[in-house]
Amino acid sequence: MLFNSIEYAVFLPIVFLLYWFVFNRNLKWQNLFIVAVSYLFYGWWDWRFLGLLVFTSLCTYASGLLIEKYRDTPRKAKLFSALNIVVNLLILGVFKYYNFFATSFADVFLGGKTDGLLLKVILPVGISFYTFKALSYSIDVYRGKLEASRDVISFLAYVSFFPQLLAGPIDRATNLLPQFGKPRVFEYETGVDGLRQILWGLFKKVVVADNCAVFVDQVFSNYQAQSGSTLLLAAVFYTFQIYGDFSGYSDMAVGTGKLFGFKTMRNFSVPYFSRDIAEFWRRWHISLTTWFRDYVYIPLGGSRCSKVKIVRNTFVIFLLSGLWHGANWTFIVWGAYHALLFLPLILLGKNRKYRDVVAEDRFLPSIKELGQMLLTFFLVVIGWIIFRVDSIGQAWDYIGHIFDSSLFTRPDAAGVTGFTLAIVLMTVAEWLQRKREHALDLRTLRLPVLRFALDAAVVFLVIVLGGHSENFIYFQF
Repeated sequence: MLFNSIEYAVFLPIVFLLYWFVFNRNLKWQNLFIVAVSYLFYGWWDWRFLGLLVFTSLCTYASGLLIEKYRDTPRKAKLFSALNIVVNLLILGVFKYYNFFATSFADVFLGGKTDGLLLKVILPVGISFYTFKALSYSIDVYRGKLEASRDVISFLAYVSFFPQLLAGPIDRATNLLPQFGKPRVFEYETGVDGLRQILWGLFKKVVVADNCAVFVDQVFSNYQAQSGSTLLLAAVFYTFQIYGDFSGYSDMAVGTGKLFGFKTMRNFSVPYFSRDIAEFWRRWHISLTTWFRDYVYIPLGGSRCSKVKIVRNTFVIFLLSGLWHGANWTFIVWGAYHALLFLPLILLGKNRKYRDVVAEDRFLPSIKELGQMLLTFFLVVIGWIIFRVDSIGQAWDYIGHIFDSSLFTRPDAAGVTGFTLAIVLMTVAEWLQRKREHALDLRTLRLPVLRFALDAAVVFLVIVLGGHSENFIYFQF
């Protein structure tokens, strides 16, 4: 069930009304209702994979109880934590990576012959997201940051919480799980803000991302026949497409959480206004970046070790991040590319330089800041080309075609005016609201008429200019 579908437009208000007016008097029944509607939401895609979701949840729930039971016996506690990690990663590996590694093995040792070697399996949507939620729970229980949950209904609700189930954010158990143990009270202002965040996410998805996708798909599918300027333009549009698609989903997920009384993790914070690549990664897919930081980078030594080990740790998390995105060498090379961009910042000790909002006390950025943002944006665009194509050879060929003499010709940009204006509108709105969680956070705007006018304008744009995609880009991960 897609956030931008008619089914979801019917599903959400029905669930909202039942949640607050029928099941609100009993917390356990309210949580059980969340589990039921989350399983319905997930099963709408393919009910056969519900068993996998339930198994992952129950296995992780049991591991937490066993870890806590044997906390005074560290070896046993560590064993149960490790077992849960291995089981979850094994499931993820079989469904997502087995055929990739089998094919790579066959290419190297069997002359590319894969007869009888590959599995005919479908990648369960959202498996990377709910697996990482489960892993963070058992690790945090083992580390003593969280008490093991004894309420199986609350725990099932945490893992399967439908707004986050298909594409995150990857909310930590330390933040989200305790909220299932406390009565929720509907707050009108928060609910309205949630609706506005859903609307803004919908705008980014259907007006920006879905319209960009038409032009991007046409160019990337026939890139050999395109001029360098057209290829660069398509890469820029893909950069906005993937942002509008994924951050739009995240806005809708976080906004939906607010409707049901939950404060969930922010996943994007105007990443394309970043002044260097380190700042970009503090603002892009925040839940995944901080997951790798807390559960991989810091245990490896983080930044409190020699420069050589810091470089090693950086490459490890970026290569793993690339692999997390998909079973293709392009994702791994994309991760390595960003790790290389990090190197100068690490060696010069400037990887933590920009932790504030650009032009925090000014309306416009300085010339230096503007140059930094444009350079960072350009480097990100090149990375998205590697991310978007099917093979390393295509990435090399595509980028090579950009930087030939045709780069200075007029691009073939027929039909892009409408969504170009939508991109400009999105960028301006997010610049003006860069200190806020989303661009339609209008709670400080005192004139109700103006708030209504802005909401109505965005609704109008969604209806008139909205495209329609049967998927979100990050569902494949």
